[in-house]
Amino acid sequence: MNTSTALLTDHYELTMVDAALRAGTAHRRSVFELFARRLAGARRYGVVAGTGRLLEAIERFRFAEPELEFLREQRIVSDETLDWLADFRFGGTIWGYPEGEVFFPGSPLVIVESSFAEGVLLETLALSILNSDSAVATAASRMRHAAAGKPLAEMGSRRTGERSAVAAARAAYIAGFSATSNLEAGRNYGIPTMGTAAHSFTLLHETEREAFEAQIAALGTGTTLLVDTYDIEQGVRTAVEVAGPELGAVRIDSGDLPVVVARVRQLLDELGATGTRITVTNDLDEYTVAALAASPVDSFGVGTSVVVGSGSPTMGMVYKLVAHENAAGEWVSVAKKSAEKASVGGRKSVRRAYDDRGVATAELIFLGDGPGGEPEGAELAGITREVLAPLVVDGVVQPGSTGAAGIAAARSRHEARTRELPIVARSLTRGDPAIPTEYR
Repeated sequence: MNTSTALLTDHYELTMVDAALRAGTAHRRSVFELFARRLAGARRYGVVAGTGRLLEAIERFRFAEPELEFLREQRIVSDETLDWLADFRFGGTIWGYPEGEVFFPGSPLVIVESSFAEGVLLETLALSILNSDSAVATAASRMRHAAAGKPLAEMGSRRTGERSAVAAARAAYIAGFSATSNLEAGRNYGIPTMGTAAHSFTLLHETEREAFEAQIAALGTGTTLLVDTYDIEQGVRTAVEVAGPELGAVRIDSGDLPVVVARVRQLLDELGATGTRITVTNDLDEYTVAALAASPVDSFGVGTSVVVGSGSPTMGMVYKLVAHENAAGEWVSVAKKSAEKASVGGRKSVRRAYDDRGVATAELIFLGDGPGGEPEGAELAGITREVLAPLVVDGVVQPGSTGAAGIAAARSRHEARTRELPIVARSLTRGDPAIPTEYR
């Protein structure tokens, strides 16, 4: 299998490089910025996800002979550009919001400083990964808050593309989900996997009792039995008769869940299965999870809603050139001025401001010399924290953002950063961002 990521891009990225090489402008030092003008779905905050995947993809961004041959056959770029692509290795520097971090409108989530040609080639790749993964993570984060501490499992593989399902499981785990049903996500990323049986297993057998007996024989009494294939109350009674009061859990996938859950809990207790847990599925989203959080539900399984961003399948991120060196070697700020699509030019650094209780109050974006330095006027912001971190330095991916260690760090970071947000951030209603973005 070809693992190159070089053609996971749009046609015009390569034609821009071709034209810039011909014009002699391709090697001008440039700064590209990935950001969202607004939060999709009027969310109160966004969650950065996909950074580790992007860095791994950049390391595999190589034009080997199969990629070059395709470009040659299609006559997409000139022979001179093909020669340049054959030797391509990203050698620039990338700063960004670490994975798991929260963000707001205008937050420069990824800052690429490189030649124009190097930076523009990464546009589609960066947007396709971060737009999708961050949408999933943002939805998952809302669900985690709605669940009020009860565990959630991601079960949406069959509701999205087969590769997207793996990425979605990763993003949901970073945002606080405890497990996934997707085995490839478990293998690739070390995410705990879970699952027992579907309705088809019950329907395969002559009776529900026979199905439960077969499952218990294979998986033990600690398994989860699906009790709503026929009559839920009878299913619960049969489950406890077969497994005994040590039955691990029952799963409910249909019905008026608040009413059904209460009755199932009552029935389990009456049957002596006081330690048997209740898990619910059935097209849950953050609103139904919130409605059930105070009920006797012990855990949730979320499918479609989380993998499609719960109504916001993309975060609306864009990737824009914000500065470049001119022919004299001087930095020039540039910005798009189109109505409702304007960008803010210039190299930037970011600080998040906090009150004396440690609650975030503003996202401060400083225009100046870019990330890594002390922005002018930062002393006026009071208690602040640097947000941007170096992800790639002179073409070398920095440690800590990829692999299992990167996922663990992102998961912990997300937990810490969401605790810092004002309480309005947990609101499920559409509204303004939890904190304002201020340019300095």
